[in-house]
Amino acid sequence: MSKVAIVTDSNSGINRMEAQKMGVFVLPMPFYINGEMYYEDVNLSQEEFYRRLEENAEISTSMPMIGDVTDLWDRLLEEYDEIVHIPMSSGLSSSCSTAKMLAEEYKNRVFVVDNQRISVTQKQSVLDAKMMAEQGFSASTITDRLMESKYDSSIYITLETLYYLKRGGRITPAAAALGSLLRIKPVLQIQGEKLDSYAKSRTKKSARAKMLDAMRKDISDRFHAGRDAEDVNIEIAYSGMYSEEVDSWKQEVEAAFPLHKGDIMTDPLSLSVSCHIGPGALAIACSKK
Repeated sequence: MSKVAIVTDSNSGINRMEAQKMGVFVLPMPFYINGEMYYEDVNLSQEEFYRRLEENAEISTSMPMIGDVTDLWDRLLEEYDEIVHIPMSSGLSSSCSTAKMLAEEYKNRVFVVDNQRISVTQKQSVLDAKMMAEQGFSASTITDRLMESKYDSSIYITLETLYYLKRGGRITPAAAALGSLLRIKPVLQIQGEKLDSYAKSRTKKSARAKMLDAMRKDISDRFHAGRDAEDVNIEIAYSGMYSEEVDSWKQEVEAAFPLHKGDIMTDPLSLSVSCHIGPGALAIACSKK
C-alpha cells in the first residue's frame, strides 16, 4: 500500500497549525504589499493583511515560487511514496498549470488535482483526499475521485462595499459610485473557474436571503441531494475578522439547513479572494459528499 502525502496551498484556508493536526502540508501563498513580498500565515497574518488593505496599500497576489513547490515535494518524497497536490482553481490562478508542468518531472509520483475549488470547498477536497489516503487509496485513485466531482461545489458571496472591486478594476468607477449611492449589495458566485456576478440587492439582509435561495436551488437541481441536504457539506466563509455578523450568518444558515447544525465548517475566505472584495464579506458554500 502506497504512503500518500496530501499537499495544498493556503488558499484552502488551512493554516500551519491546522495542517499539523490534519496531517497535511500547506504551501503559503505569496503576496506583494507595496512591492515587498510576504507569505500568508508566515509573515502575513489575517490581521496584518486587513490592516494594510484598509490603509490602501498596493496589494497583489502571486503564485508559489517554483523552488518552494519542488523543495516541498522533494522533502516529502523522502518519506512518502506519492503526493496528491490540490492547488486553488486553475481558473483563478496559474499556480495549478505550473504545478502540473512540474509534476511531469516526477514520473507519476506527484498528482495535481485541478478540481476548480478555492477556500472552504478546496479545504473540503483536502479533507476528502486525506480520508481516502488513510483508507489506503493510491494517489492516482484519489485524484480520479476528486476530478470526478470537480464541479460538485458552489460558493455565493455578498460584499460590504464595491470599493475594492473598483480599485482592482473589476467594475468601473461609475458603476461603483452608483452602487454606493443606491446602497447595492452585490452577490457574487464561484462556480468552478471564476468569480462572477450573480445578483444585486439593496440590503445585506436581502443579499443573504438570495444566497440561501440560490444554495437551496443548487443543492436540489445541480447536486440532486435530499430535501434536508444530507448529501452535501455546508460551509461558511467570511472576509475580515470574525464578528457578531458572522455568528448571525451562521445561525441563519443552520436554520435553513438544520440537519447540519453543529457541523458547518466556518473559515476566513482566502486572502487571494479577499484582496479583491475587501473585509465584511459573507459567503455560503457547499460541496457534494
